[in-house]
Amino acid sequence: MLELKNIHKTFNPGTINEKVALNGLNLSLDDGDFVTVIGGNGAGKSTMLNAVAGTWMVDEGQILIDGEDVTKLPEHKRAIYLGRVFQDPMTGTAATMEIQENLALAKRRGKRRLLAPGITKAERQEYVSLLAPLGLGLETRLTSKVGLLSGGQRQALTLLMATLKKPKLLLLDEHTAALDPKTAAKVLDLTETIVNRDRLTTIMITHNMRDAILHGNRLIMMWEGRVVLDIRGEEKKHLTVNDLLQQFEKASGEQFANDQALLG
Repeated sequence: MLELKNIHKTFNPGTINEKVALNGLNLSLDDGDFVTVIGGNGAGKSTMLNAVAGTWMVDEGQILIDGEDVTKLPEHKRAIYLGRVFQDPMTGTAATMEIQENLALAKRRGKRRLLAPGITKAERQEYVSLLAPLGLGLETRLTSKVGLLSGGQRQALTLLMATLKKPKLLLLDEHTAALDPKTAAKVLDLTETIVNRDRLTTIMITHNMRDAILHGNRLIMMWEGRVVLDIRGEEKKHLTVNDLLQQFEKASGEQFANDQALLG
């Protein structure tokens, strides 16, 4: 479903601020893979997601989604393949619009996104049935402005919107990092439910090693712009944080240094 072939990306090349973000990155995801991504600051995790989404073009390499070469496609044209949830709960929804209007926009992805002649009664019933299982009371607040919601409610809504049209690839960029632990756990459980139910091919960046181990069928660790660990199957099921740290040190020759990931 996703192939990254020899991806390179350098910011500010030839200057004192030159930063090699991706350095010959190779990664393949099968249909239905749920991959968690861990790595220290500057390892290239978010750069990888932005490269896949087309937020910026790569310097070298090839990106394929479901067999289609999207390497040269701009961000708005790749959007038809992707669902995405960002770290900031304020991103991904229109704060001044109603909950039902945000869902209507998400439902119309790939079509002309005009709300006229309005949201039908059938659509409202559909949105109620989608929101009720979240257990956040949003199904009774369809006409509420999204800007009035809490961070956790907005992230849950954004996740629902990102998966409403069952994207070929779901990108989650530390989507629980800004939430309190209880709310983060709830959003992660919702993520697991939706991804498994719809068999969505998913990349989830997380700052928390325990979450990376607990969720998904596959875990990769990045370091200096490339993948140094790729753990899956039975090995992942029995993985511990200590195991992960030891494997990273063996693969990279360095100790993992990211207190947020270790203590999260």
